[in-house]
Amino acid sequence: MSTMKWVLRDIEALGDKPTFISHIGDISYARGYSWLWDTFFTQIEPVASKVPYHVCIGNHEYNWPLQPWRPDWAQSVYRTDGGGECGVPYSLRFNMPGNSSFITGTRAPATRNLYYSFDVGVVHFVYISTETNFLPRSDQYNFIKHDLQAVDRRKTPFVVVQGHRPMYTTSNGARDAPLRKRMLEHLEPLFVEYKVTIALWGHVHRYERFCPMKNFTCARASLDGKDTEDLPVHAVIGMAGQDWQPTWDPRPDHVKDPIYPQPHQSLYRTGEFGYTRLVATREKLKLIYVGNHDGEVHDMVEILASGQVLNGGGSSGKEVMKSTLSWLVKGGSILVLGAFLGYVTGYISHARRESISRRGWTAVKTEEA
Repeated sequence: MSTMKWVLRDIEALGDKPTFISHIGDISYARGYSWLWDTFFTQIEPVASKVPYHVCIGNHEYNWPLQPWRPDWAQSVYRTDGGGECGVPYSLRFNMPGNSSFITGTRAPATRNLYYSFDVGVVHFVYISTETNFLPRSDQYNFIKHDLQAVDRRKTPFVVVQGHRPMYTTSNGARDAPLRKRMLEHLEPLFVEYKVTIALWGHVHRYERFCPMKNFTCARASLDGKDTEDLPVHAVIGMAGQDWQPTWDPRPDHVKDPIYPQPHQSLYRTGEFGYTRLVATREKLKLIYVGNHDGEVHDMVEILASGQVLNGGGSSGKEVMKSTLSWLVKGGSILVLGAFLGYVTGYISHARRESISRRGWTAVKTEEA
C-alpha cells in the first residue's frame, strides 16, 4: 500500500487543481479470478474516488491463444498472460473516452478501451494498445497517425503517449524483442515526425528514463548543451509494486558486475518501487520519479515547450522534494502517473555513474547498491 499512500498525499496537496491517475496496463493481475478485481478496486478506492482513473490494456488483461491478432512473429509475445479474461473484465469495469474496440476471438463481447486521446490543460494525451494490431493500415495505426497529425501545438504544446509494453528497455525481455522491433519500425517514425514529447510505458517492473532519441541514438546536443533535435523522451514506469522480474539482465559469470552495464542511452534506472508525477505549465513539462522507500524525488526531467530537454540539478533528495512539491502545488495542469499494485518490497537500485554532460544531460541522483 506504500504507493497508494504517497499518491494520496499528492492528491490532497493539489486540492482542486486538475489531476488524474494513469495506470498503464496490468491493472489488477486477476488473470481470471474475479474476486481479485474486487480487491483491486477496494485498494485504489481512496484515490479513484477523488480523481479520474485512466487505464490502458496490458498483457495480463488480454493475452490468450484464441485472440485473433497473433501474427507469426508474435508467437512468443502473445501467450496466456490474461488467464482467459480476453479483455472482458477490463472492458466492462472501465469506461474510457472514444469507441475503440477489437474482437476477442471468443463469444465474449469485443474488447473496449484500447486506444483513445484527450486534452488536459496544455497536454494532449494518447493511450495506445500494444496487445492488438498497431501495424500500418490497421484501425489503431490510422487512429494514432491521424490523432497526432491533428494536435494543435498552440493549444497543447506537449504530447504524451502511453502504452503497456515498452519500445525501449534495458531489462530482461527477449520474449518481447519481436514486438519492440515492429514498434520501432512502425510507431517510432510517427512519434518522431509529430514530435511526441514523452512516451510512457509499463510492463517492466522498474523505473528507467532514456535520453531523447530515435533508433537507439540520443538527440544531438550543441556545445552549450541545448538539444538540436526534438525527439521523444522514453520512460518505463512499471515500478509500482510487482516484483517477480529480474532487476536487470543477469550476467552470472561476472562476480563483480553481475548485471549488464547500463548503456549511455539509459540516463537513470532503479529497481526501487515508486510512482511518477507529470506536471505541466505552458512553459514546461516535468516528469518526476518518487521512491516508495522514502517518499522523496530521485529522478526528474524537464522539457520546455520549445522542445529543449533539461535535467534537474545536483540537489539532494530532500532539497529536490521540497522545491518539487512547492512547484507541484503552484502548477497549472497536473497529472499523477503510475501503476498501483500494492506490494511494498524494495529492490537494489542502480543508476548511471558517469556524467553524460557531453550530451547536455546529467543525472539528478545516483542510487548505489
